[in-house]
Amino acid sequence: MNYTERLRRLAFNDDALADDVPLALTRPGLDAKTLALARVAALVAIGAAEASFASQVDAAISTGATANDVVDVLEGVVTVVGVPRAVAAAPKIAMVLGHDLYDDDTGGAVRAPHA
Repeated sequence: MNYTERLRRLAFNDDALADDVPLALTRPGLDAKTLALARVAALVAIGAAEASFASQVDAAISTGATANDVVDVLEGVVTVVGVPRAVAAAPKIAMVLGHDLYDDDTGGAVRAPHA
């Protein structure tokens, strides 16, 4: 099915969309890494929970994305989703990547020393 037919189905909320759900999990037009990173961007946009980030960041990493790629996506969507969404997503993504951004002693964010 070409892109115009897929757009038509989406635009008109076609009943056939339900048949396409399994296809959406492995969209043949995108490689798995790109699809996983796009889903991370979507999670940032909707203000998703950490558990949602965990599954999609893990999917991205398992398909060859790096932690830098994930952070690049986060930075890349700031101008679209807004700074508050990106700021809210950053610690969730950091935790998924195995980095705690908060200092246990003070409860405040750990800041990098100035050079």
